[in-house]
Amino acid sequence: MDMLIFKLDKSTAKPLYEQLYIGIKEAIIHGQIEVGTKLPSKKKFAEFLNISQTTIEIAYAQLMEEGYVRSKPRIGYFVEEIDELPYIEKKPLTMPIENAEKKNYQFDFHPGKIDADSFPFSIWRKYAKNLYDLRSKELLQNGDPQGEYALRAEISNYLYQSRGIICKPEQIVIGSGTEQLLPMILKLLGDDSKFALENPGYSAIPRIQLENIAFPIPVDEDGLMVDELEKTNANVVYITPSHQFPTGAVLSATRRTQLLNWAAKENRYIIEDDYDSEFRYKGKPIPALQGMDQNNKVIYLSTFTKSLMPSLRVAYFVLPATLVQKYKQTFSFYSATVPRFDQHILADFMRDGYFSKHLNRMRKIYRKKHEKVTEIFNTYYPLVSFTGDIAGMHILISVPLSKSESELKEIAEKNNIAIYPVSDYLLSPIESKNPTFLFGFGGIPLEQIEKGIHQLMQCWGISKSKRRF
Repeated sequence: MDMLIFKLDKSTAKPLYEQLYIGIKEAIIHGQIEVGTKLPSKKKFAEFLNISQTTIEIAYAQLMEEGYVRSKPRIGYFVEEIDELPYIEKKPLTMPIENAEKKNYQFDFHPGKIDADSFPFSIWRKYAKNLYDLRSKELLQNGDPQGEYALRAEISNYLYQSRGIICKPEQIVIGSGTEQLLPMILKLLGDDSKFALENPGYSAIPRIQLENIAFPIPVDEDGLMVDELEKTNANVVYITPSHQFPTGAVLSATRRTQLLNWAAKENRYIIEDDYDSEFRYKGKPIPALQGMDQNNKVIYLSTFTKSLMPSLRVAYFVLPATLVQKYKQTFSFYSATVPRFDQHILADFMRDGYFSKHLNRMRKIYRKKHEKVTEIFNTYYPLVSFTGDIAGMHILISVPLSKSESELKEIAEKNNIAIYPVSDYLLSPIESKNPTFLFGFGGIPLEQIEKGIHQLMQCWGISKSKRRF
């Protein structure tokens, strides 16, 4: 065949072999070199193009690797037949690409934010280093599907000391978050389960699995209204009894009894999400429903998101003893979704008492923030009512304004403030006299809380007033 002519630019950063490879490939694709054609020998081609034989050899090897040519020993390289592909003219990419970067607000009152400045980095780093230095090889293989036994044992001990829950490590399953664990629970309870949810409630839950019908159950100052639950044919209820999210209501003693009696009937279960029970500012700790359950009907669910850090992605549930064997049969092929290294760092951190020390410190920090928030609202904004101030890292504020929640949220955003309306957490509409928002204070520095409240109120047009009496 005639010698192939390709324009090679020796002044660019692109290697000559790559330029040659691309040129020959394009010529083959567009039929400029016919199937069966013998390519020039490496020696002659190198002399013709005034480049090294090595460059030719690398280009030919890549073409052969991708199936464009084949080699016949001591004869040469021949063009192979390839499936015909439609030629698409290359055009600039015009589709919109969302900016993945989140906006950094001056004040972000998200209820899930934690006080990052108070995390014990040096201690955590020490445990991580020790683990990688001394035990890294043994942790490279897959671990227990339910999670590392060492961590489950520490969780079991912690639950007994802090929540009065008596359980064995064998009842505990560790996963990478509520969103990952809840579908497992639902699968365990059966695909025909009818699911009931608090309204308002944790916003991620309805999006996790709504193949099953979800019944929204209203909440008042005493928590979930059990009499409304009884009107449905739900057999599984998801509830946050110790600190209802997002209202902050505590399930009253009467309703706790009613709910446990409801669950005592055949094939009914309670999923108790105890997401932030560590942080309570008034009265005694609220006992967990699981500790009161006499009929093995409560599945206890919790996480280290608030107590340590959201990015750790360690959550767990505690199964009733009657469901453990069914779990093992159903999920025998599952693997743990939390890295073994992270599990052992956390287990060591808990074993040596640092988790308890950290919680004690954070209780004091969040208590001070909580007191500051309520003091500012009480002192300067008596027309703003707030609820849910018994525990947790957020309160609900209701503002006496005629604008909608979405309008007020947009105004706040224009003033570099993030605030989250309660309507974001509704399964079905409920009547509300005034716009209501979740006001999270966990991630706001103590010395910035007053300034943040004043700026939020100012952008909404709410003036300072005298202290309430």
